[in-house]
Amino acid sequence: MAKLQKSIEKRNALLRATLCLVNSGGIQEASVAKVAKMAQVSPATIYLYFENKQDMVNQLYLSVKEHYATVAFKNYIADKPVKKSYEQIWLNMIQFKKDNPEESSFLSQCDNTPIIEEETRQKGLSFLQPLFDLWEKGKNEGIIKDVSPYIIYAFTIYPQSFLTNIEQRSLCKINKVELTQAFQAAWDSIKV
Repeated sequence: MAKLQKSIEKRNALLRATLCLVNSGGIQEASVAKVAKMAQVSPATIYLYFENKQDMVNQLYLSVKEHYATVAFKNYIADKPVKKSYEQIWLNMIQFKKDNPEESSFLSQCDNTPIIEEETRQKGLSFLQPLFDLWEKGKNEGIIKDVSPYIIYAFTIYPQSFLTNIEQRSLCKINKVELTQAFQAAWDSIKV
């Protein structure tokens, strides 16, 4: 059991090092040698857990995306009204971004660059399926505009990164009033 725990710890250290290096300098900064050095393991150890650098970045993406989805759907009850359910998910998502700036930054980079393979990106999106199902429910009920889920995401979820970024840079404090206003603006952009 101790050997398994040590193995998990090494893999997690490699993922944390990759996250740090990608965030600080992009994918090119996350060389196998730098990741190994930061994780305090030999470069050969990486290949015990990952096929190559791309696999390591893809696995990091899936790990972060799964964590994001777990937080997003905390206390989510599918049979509540669409707006109420969506508000719960939306607030959880922005809280994740506020509480996990490194992971949030990494996901943002992944959304804006081709560093993640498409198959991995699609698998990561599958973690958010309950959200897509909720939007579809809203469309079917005539509550949400009948537009692509990518458009809905762009107008309602993507702005959260901007808000949390300006808060982290101490340009604006996002309190409960601003969160309520931001959610309402997001909701107004997609409601019928």
